[in-house]
Amino acid sequence: MAVARAAVWMGCLLALAGTGAAAGTAEGDDLTALGAQRTGNAEGTIPAWTGGLTEPPAGYSAAEQHVDPYAGDAVLHVVSAANAAQFSDNLSEGQRALLDAYPQTWHMNVYPTRRSASYPPFVYAAVIENATTARLKPGKGGVSGSSVSSPFPRPKDGAEAIWNHTLRWRGQRITRGEGWAAVTARGRYQVVSSAQDLAFAYGWPAAQANAERSFGNVLLAIKARILMPSQLTGRGTLVLETIDQTTDPRKVWLYLPAVRRMVRAPDYGYAAPAPFTDGLRTIDQFDLFSGPTDRFDWKLLGKREMLIPYNAYRVHAGSLTPHDIVGARHLNPELLRYELHRVWVVEARLKPGAKHVYGRRVFYLDEDSWQIALNDNYDLTGVLWRTAEAHALNYYEVPVLWSTLLAYYDLRQGRYLVEGLDNARPPYRFSDAADPREFTPNELNYYWR
Repeated sequence: MAVARAAVWMGCLLALAGTGAAAGTAEGDDLTALGAQRTGNAEGTIPAWTGGLTEPPAGYSAAEQHVDPYAGDAVLHVVSAANAAQFSDNLSEGQRALLDAYPQTWHMNVYPTRRSASYPPFVYAAVIENATTARLKPGKGGVSGSSVSSPFPRPKDGAEAIWNHTLRWRGQRITRGEGWAAVTARGRYQVVSSAQDLAFAYGWPAAQANAERSFGNVLLAIKARILMPSQLTGRGTLVLETIDQTTDPRKVWLYLPAVRRMVRAPDYGYAAPAPFTDGLRTIDQFDLFSGPTDRFDWKLLGKREMLIPYNAYRVHAGSLTPHDIVGARHLNPELLRYELHRVWVVEARLKPGAKHVYGRRVFYLDEDSWQIALNDNYDLTGVLWRTAEAHALNYYEVPVLWSTLLAYYDLRQGRYLVEGLDNARPPYRFSDAADPREFTPNELNYYWR
């Protein structure tokens, strides 16, 4: 059954490739449907993309966290403060800063590169169509003429590339539990745990086509309630993240148990500190970047071969506890996996007169998925302030590549925030059923009580 399913999946992709559509361009281009270079590099350290990981490996159970399909891979080399100069071409400034800041405890274990990113055939078909119809919209930013996933597989500028990240396909309906912790300089933390329901309406054509179930301009609808610690239990959030926020801005409601009512949250975006994070990340650093693009000028700097977090099954393991993962100044490096991948590099500079805590931001986007893997943030004087990493894996039962753990490091304070601590909880549940009526303030008054 698994072999038959994989054959059908690859047959669909090869059929698209045979028409020249897999690249969204003329026949003969060496590009995947998402615009990645299909071949490997000259040195052989980056292999060719051959379809990615499309089937669960032996031992997978839907009731447990994902089995590591690459558990037998050995570490190729270890990047440390002592030898970082040898790998300088493959490191971001933020990565080098972490190595310099914590030379005794921080290092990067580099494994063989596995280009595991894969998606269902209808996602590839949508990206191919987007390539000929998608257009950027003025104002706060937005995209027209696209659906399901990334709109610009061959981006012409940084704004198009960052929209590929924002609109990339991450599934349709997801139920998950998540924990996060703001770690002090002494290594102290308290895990905040929540239950969440997400509906990526943009990635679900049926939800847009059916008038009774249409989410309209909504990219992502998310409802969440805090389970612990006790002083926060019962607080809840409803967010409707829109695609075009110029005329239809993001809508956020907060449920406050003390008054047993919901309140609308104004000005929830940009550089505002994210709730319950000790101010260690901004609202628009959700998923390393989200929301309007209008306060920055975006420049596409091209591609680089970089060491980025990838196939993070080891740190995703259900047997781990937060104590195993969370260290005093950084995550436990022995649980992390870095691989050499080609990434798009995008630079954002604050526009004259615009307000934000960051004056310059640099993003490194995985070519096979458009997910931001690394992000460096500079203050208004140009000094590197914060760096962030998204540790991703392929949820092969779908399949979809998505982060399992995010780390936001504050180099000034010697602190960091970690999000995605769900190891001991049930795994993500992916489905394709959602109703917009589930994501309304009236409905959620009952959800939170």
